[in-house]
Amino acid sequence: MIETSNRDGFHAFGTMIHRGRWAVLAVWVAVLAFALPLVPRVTEALAPGGFASRSLESQRAVGVIQQALGENPASLLVIYSSPTLVAADPAFQSGIEASLREIRNLELVARVTTPADNPRQVAPDGRTAYAVVALKSLPEQFRDILPLFQRSLRPSGLDMTVTGAPIFYNDILEVTERDLRRAEIISFPFAGLALLLVFGSLVAAAVPAIVGGTAVAVTLGIVVLLAQVTEISVFALNLVSMLGLGLGIDYSLFLVSRFREELPRREPEAALGVAMATAGKAVVFSGITVFIGLLGLISFEFAALRSLGIAGSIVVGLSVAAATTLLPAILAILGPRIDAFRVLPIRPPRPGLWHAVAERVMRRAGLVFFGVLAVLVLLGLPFLRVEFGAPDASILPPDVQSRQGFDQLRTAFGEGEIAPILIAVTSPDSLLSQERLATLYDFVARIRADPRVERVDSIVSLDPRISREQHLLIYADPRGGVDPFARAVFGELTRERFTLIRIVGRHGQTTDASKDLVRAIRNTPLGGGMSYLVGGGTASVIDYADRLYEDFPRALVFILFTTYLVLLILFRSVVLPLKALLMNTLSILASYGALVVVFQEGAFASLLGFQPLGFIEASLPIVMFCVLFGLSMDYEVFLLSRIKEAHDSGLDNTASVAAGLEQSGRLITSAAAIVVLVSSSFVAADVIIIKALGLGTAIAVLLDATVVRGLLVPASMQLLGEWNWWAPRAVLRLLPARLGGAL
Repeated sequence: MIETSNRDGFHAFGTMIHRGRWAVLAVWVAVLAFALPLVPRVTEALAPGGFASRSLESQRAVGVIQQALGENPASLLVIYSSPTLVAADPAFQSGIEASLREIRNLELVARVTTPADNPRQVAPDGRTAYAVVALKSLPEQFRDILPLFQRSLRPSGLDMTVTGAPIFYNDILEVTERDLRRAEIISFPFAGLALLLVFGSLVAAAVPAIVGGTAVAVTLGIVVLLAQVTEISVFALNLVSMLGLGLGIDYSLFLVSRFREELPRREPEAALGVAMATAGKAVVFSGITVFIGLLGLISFEFAALRSLGIAGSIVVGLSVAAATTLLPAILAILGPRIDAFRVLPIRPPRPGLWHAVAERVMRRAGLVFFGVLAVLVLLGLPFLRVEFGAPDASILPPDVQSRQGFDQLRTAFGEGEIAPILIAVTSPDSLLSQERLATLYDFVARIRADPRVERVDSIVSLDPRISREQHLLIYADPRGGVDPFARAVFGELTRERFTLIRIVGRHGQTTDASKDLVRAIRNTPLGGGMSYLVGGGTASVIDYADRLYEDFPRALVFILFTTYLVLLILFRSVVLPLKALLMNTLSILASYGALVVVFQEGAFASLLGFQPLGFIEASLPIVMFCVLFGLSMDYEVFLLSRIKEAHDSGLDNTASVAAGLEQSGRLITSAAAIVVLVSSSFVAADVIIIKALGLGTAIAVLLDATVVRGLLVPASMQLLGEWNWWAPRAVLRLLPARLGGAL
């Protein structure tokens, strides 16, 4: 054991907490009592969307369409099918009309279009058809819409499935809440068992769980209040639970372990002071690195990412606060009773195990360093094949209504019918002049000629057999002439200065072919004084991913620079922080490769219980980077703190690395095991984004705590030698005074 004076502000804070332990405990009990009644309201307070921005062209197109037509393009779809009837049968058609009779009279409904109005809403096999119920309100207002809609939809004698954006949002909320309950049921027993194996005492094992649970509960209460003034995504719910439990238990594990280590040779007050001056300080700096990573998410304009950053930052801050105030108060009250109710015998770790590992690694430092580096790079290479997409019903399990409707439409109509490309055309004055209609016809004809296009629904593409001149003749009467189909299409798609062009492609919305088609359309000139915006599913995917990765460099620079500065202050070296940044990045890149192999390409899909998406949700790598960068830095801080403590006591570089790994290796492994267990519990989630986040976090933390900390860090520190501790004098003069002890 390496002794340090540890007489710094953290030591004084620890002794102050010891003296005021009951007051500190009372404050936390009061805060928890305030938060707990709010927790059951958290799901209803959160929003299911948050992946859109009004500044994107695809979203501006939605706004123009809604303003011109008085409806939101994200409509409700009622899908009809029958094992005995075809859509042309009168009984099939009358069943559709009967089911929608009350729907047509609802105030919230802007338009109802049935297969009788538009024959293109009948599948090629004739046995499946759908009706479009266009809504006046935004799909996010589904809580008010769905109950009324479901009460008004009457039996039809046909098989009916309702899908569309409002159903999707409702299913997201329900499935996310279900996923969280399942993850808690899985993670709590395993985390408790892991703590029991580490401490061997029921009391010592229960204390970290209490601290982590308190941080989560208080955060959820705060999130409910914040959701009243700003949009908080429902996906923040799982992140709060995963981080709160993982970090709260992790931080408590380090503090409790150091307190128990100091108790045999000190009074409880002094033991708590030393624990705070060492492990407590490491917890604070570790928490700062995680906090910084999550703050990077707040810089994005998408509400889903911002809310993850807000809620994640809060739970990290509260985890640190609980670990450095509530936990010391509990330890002060318990004292030696921290080991009460022992159920496992005290079995000290095998002496010299991690010391021997470090020495063996450092004897072959070059071979180990480049070998591990090559393995991590190889694990990350599949990320070069990544395809980005945006959330749709495919992220949900097959048993929910919106996913069932999504699959049914895709099977019956093909990929393009699910997410058509929408072109919102506007004109400074009437676009019904013969000249403008001719220009519009030529524009649509160029799009129709593209082999990636299945069909185009517009007022100038009523039927491929109708010529340009015939279309112009039809619209010589501005109401659509005498043809009933032309009148129906005109009324659905057109106003005097606006028309909507709907393009159904031959490929899925996230494929390269569909993305290239959208880009080609956006580069197709229109003319005639008219302008247009391109929206729809594929356009939204392009705009969403492009904007995310335009903003990411700003967040990346903020995270890297701020984290480097914090580590520079802690370690007083310009080399160690740089090496820590590189080590973290390697483990994260390896987890990225796993995401592509598993969730895009489908490896282990049957084992993990999901259908591969064929793409990676575009925000997932960014969210994972911001979460994992700080989370992985936790273990770097704890390990390097111990190494620095040894080096400051007079050991040379090689001896201090071996001593630091010996003193922190078991704890880091135990702490990482708990985070891996908590993260892995979210792999059981039905929402694929949550499943991917849980698996990616578990893989990154596992690699980080074993391969990176056990092999790569000792090898790299041996290769750098005394350069690890180098900093120019000019830099040292700018830094705060030495902060004292370590872990």
